Amino acid sequence: MSIDELPDHIVYSANVIEFVTVVAETCLFLEHTSEMGKDEFVEKSLKLLPLLYLKASVLDIPEPVYENLPERFVTEEDYQFVREQIEQLLGNDDVYLEVFHPDMAISDTPVAAFISENLSDIYQEIKDFAANYQTADVDIMSDALSECLTAFGDHWGQKLLNAMRALHALKYNPQDDTEWEEMHQPDEKQLTRDSFLDFQHTAENDDVSPFLK
Repeated sequence: MSIDELPDHIVYSANVIEFVTVVAETCLFLEHTSEMGKDEFVEKSLKLLPLLYLKASVLDIPEPVYENLPERFVTEEDYQFVREQIEQLLGNDDVYLEVFHPDMAISDTPVAAFISENLSDIYQEIKDFAANYQTADVDIMSDALSECLTAFGDHWGQKLLNAMRALHALKYNPQDDTEWEEMHQPDEKQLTRDSFLDFQHTAENDDVSPFLK
């Protein structure tokens, strides 16, 4: 069925279909991180993530149909699976100093953030949307779109940009392990995952896709 033959509803509009397509490709990409090398992961991330941001940013948020929020499908195990793949692949390069973290307003020391957690948070939001979209119930699909785009404005859009900034630095300004250790050793206490998880919990095959070529 072509786009022209789809029902006349916002969830089947051309812009939403394009967003759904990029969402699906992003989820597949993140689920198969372990099949890539670090350079390949960084390269493809910097091609796919800007598309995801663009496709989300051009959409209007539909009015919710139901009072209850859409169903959540991503489990803690799913989340950790994606996060751990990225963390293991990037190693020391997973951590970076965050300038947009809310704690920066009350802290006089750098705050650590993690690419793996940024991308896992994004994965959780868009995978839940994709799972609800597959129900083919237009009201559920519309509410899932509304929730996903609201969350995009609230937090995962910023996390996407933060991750891109760190990934951009990895590609264009790489540092060896010695430089990394020298830069971060004074702030060892700050560079812990627990400090960032506190914030997270308060917010809530080779060629995967033509987008990545």
